[in-house]
Amino acid sequence: MGDPAGIGPEIVAKALRERPDLRHQLVVAGDVATLHRALRITAPQAGSAAGGLMLAEIEQLSAAGDVPPGCMAVVQACALPEPATLGRIDARAGRAAADCIRWAAQAALSGKARAVVTAPIHKEALAAAGVDHPGHTELLQSLAAAHMGVPVSALPVRMMLSCPGLSTVLVSIHMSLQQALHAVTQEQVLQTIRITHAHFRRAGLAAPRIAVAGLNPHAGEGGLFGREEIEVIGPAIEQARQDGLLASGPHAPDTVFMRTRQGAFDVVVAMYHDQGLIPVKLLGLEHGVNTTLGLPFVRTSPDHGTAFDLAGSGQASAASMLAAIDAALAATPAS
Repeated sequence: MGDPAGIGPEIVAKALRERPDLRHQLVVAGDVATLHRALRITAPQAGSAAGGLMLAEIEQLSAAGDVPPGCMAVVQACALPEPATLGRIDARAGRAAADCIRWAAQAALSGKARAVVTAPIHKEALAAAGVDHPGHTELLQSLAAAHMGVPVSALPVRMMLSCPGLSTVLVSIHMSLQQALHAVTQEQVLQTIRITHAHFRRAGLAAPRIAVAGLNPHAGEGGLFGREEIEVIGPAIEQARQDGLLASGPHAPDTVFMRTRQGAFDVVVAMYHDQGLIPVKLLGLEHGVNTTLGLPFVRTSPDHGTAFDLAGSGQASAASMLAAIDAALAATPAS
């Protein structure tokens, strides 16, 4: 359900109201009282308590098939004494969000769930709750590594953001820009290219065309604006090509996203968070999807935050949540 003080519960409720076909495939890991409130907030008619969609609490995933039509199946996956105050950073809300993530991840890791779709969380609330991970990606990586009995370093993951016409994978994720610059190493760039290639191969693309963005303006202009392209990024691309991957670059960052959208490439590997995410969010925030690459299960999420300013208004769009659900279902066909 995401952070219970944000729009996550509301867009979950809206998604299941707008797409009745999804109700028998989804179980919400959340807080029953919070989701009851979300149903009331998003009810399309003032005189209707839940707008035709009801909540059915279940104890475990195996009971999902017994939920009556017209109901949203919910597992009480966290301890929240009362619904969080909407629109406010709260350690209790952050703790509840983290507990729901853990519950869902364990369900996927144990094979009981096909995939995990996460609603937005608030990183400050997560930190206030004492969660030692800055976001979903790092928490899910840690949970998966522990389940597999390997160190986190043995399970490298990457964030991919997609909207219609553009996908971009990041070398570094949630860190300061100064730290991100130091994270641009030959090993990290090569690892990102390999993880990206493996994901698209699993998705059915035999030879994905991977464009690698430079770090500096004009990809360094032959060393005039920096030597990272010559000494770090270029050698990583060459190694990937020797391994048989269709990687190219380093490409000028100010044009590679446009060229990819025009069909020259299938995906862009970007060097740091904002370099890759600004183009995607500019082009398609309402239908953007965040996918974590490298996990042993499929995880997607909407490409936006908790929107505290909209929480409780019922006005938040479920478009990105629906895109994330559809992406997860497409990546995990039913057996």
